[in-house]
Amino acid sequence: MRTLTIFLLCVLLAAPICAQKNKRDPLTQAQQDQIAEAGVVPVERLDLYVKFLNEHADTIQGVIKRAHSAARAHRMDDELQDFAALMDELSSNLDVYADRKADIRKSMKGMNESVARWQSILTGMAKEPGFEVSLQEAIDSITDLAAQAKQIAADQDAYFKAHPDQKNQDRYEPK
Repeated sequence: MRTLTIFLLCVLLAAPICAQKNKRDPLTQAQQDQIAEAGVVPVERLDLYVKFLNEHADTIQGVIKRAHSAARAHRMDDELQDFAALMDELSSNLDVYADRKADIRKSMKGMNESVARWQSILTGMAKEPGFEVSLQEAIDSITDLAAQAKQIAADQDAYFKAHPDQKNQDRYEPK
C-alpha cells in the first residue's frame, strides 16, 4: 500500500513537468536573446518581431510546396501555431507601446507591408486535414493584427501631428 501511494505521488508530481515539456515556443533561444537585448526600445523590438514573423512566413511558404503527407501536415500545424503565437506577442507589444504613446511610426510602415504579405500567404492556403484549425487561428490572428496596426498607425499620425515635441520618444513624458 505504501509503495503504491509513493508511486501515485510520483506520477502526480511528474505530470506537470511532462505537460511543460510539450509547450512550444515560437522563438529560438537566440531570437529570445535578441528580443531581450532590444529591451524596452520600441522600434528595435517591433522590428525584430516583424523579422521573425517574416522568417516564419518564409518557412510556411516552403512547407506549402512540399508533397502532401502526414509529416507535412504536422509540420504545417506546428508552424501555423508558432506564427499565430508570435503575431499575438507582436500585438501585445503594439498595445503596450501605443498606450505609452511611444513613437513607433518608423516600425509601423514596414509592419503594415509585412502584414499584407502574411495575409496573402495565409488566405491563399488551401485548408487541409491536420492543420485547418491552426490555419483558421492564424488567419484570425492576422486579421486582428492588421486592424490593430491600421488603427495604431492612424492614431500615431494624429497624436504626433498634435504633439510634435513628443516625436521619437519611447514613452509619453508629461511636461
